[in-house]
Amino acid sequence: MFGDQFADGLYAWLLLAIPLGAGYVWWRRHRLITDLRFSSLRALSAGPRSLRERLVRVPLALRMLAVAALIIALARPQNVSSRENVNTEGIDIVLVLDISGSMLAEDFSPNRLVAAKQVAGEFIEGRSNDRIGLVVFSGESFTQCPLTTDYGVLQGLLAEIKNGMIEDGTAIGLALANGVGRLKDSQAKSKVMILLTDGVNNRGEIDPVTAARLAATFGIKVYTVGVGAQGMAPFPQQTPFGIRRVLQPVDLDEKTLRSIATMTGGSYYRATDNRALRAIYREIDQLERTKIEVTAYKRVSDLFGNWLWLGAALLLLEILLSGTLLRKIP
Repeated sequence: MFGDQFADGLYAWLLLAIPLGAGYVWWRRHRLITDLRFSSLRALSAGPRSLRERLVRVPLALRMLAVAALIIALARPQNVSSRENVNTEGIDIVLVLDISGSMLAEDFSPNRLVAAKQVAGEFIEGRSNDRIGLVVFSGESFTQCPLTTDYGVLQGLLAEIKNGMIEDGTAIGLALANGVGRLKDSQAKSKVMILLTDGVNNRGEIDPVTAARLAATFGIKVYTVGVGAQGMAPFPQQTPFGIRRVLQPVDLDEKTLRSIATMTGGSYYRATDNRALRAIYREIDQLERTKIEVTAYKRVSDLFGNWLWLGAALLLLEILLSGTLLRKIP
């Protein structure tokens, strides 16, 4: 009845004047009462009250209600109905993760593989409306999770990744080709791979540059991330006396990773610690955002007409009663 909003809400504050006006009228009438002294009012109180006596205050009440209705009409109550059409342009993303033995190096905390899994999980958490898949590789490559929007399942499969699942080595070209196989038939407007590795291609039948050309043919953009500290890094080694850390040179083929990114329209990033790796994924996350178009429809219906007619009817009723049944004797 009052609608969802007032178009001119300031006028609604005038409603506060109605009880003040009613109080003033009561006070003024009370002052005009003349005292008459009787020995007893018992006879008057015992007599029946006439209809006119019972309705004596009705005209004032009608007038106050009419003024209230007209004030509400002046404030213009409105009903608002709205609707939104949301159009999303999803992105298909494949995360390609190196799980070779060198990913156990501890220049990241606690090591490269765990750090890479953590930032990949955070990346997945920040996405919506996108299909994401997961490819892992070392000496060979396989799909850990196909493209999916079930991020809970994807996170569970990501957590299960560990070194030693497949033969050791670094088959970057094979991993890229595997990712291309997952994305080549995609109908998404944007197809992206994020390749993370810490080594040099030394296994597999497919050269990384050849796989990059294949990705470019299918319109797949590849972001490459090289991980590893500058210079030397501590690698854990099993000895008869337990695990000990041995410093070894970081062997990362940045030239090839740059070429892959350039050929496919992506970018190459170098991460030397956990903070840098997290910043890289955040930057990629901002570069590859799903486009969401929202078309809003808003319909406003005025309700002031009903209140205007109500106020007029109450005023007319008050005038009729005051001029007939409740007419004052001059």
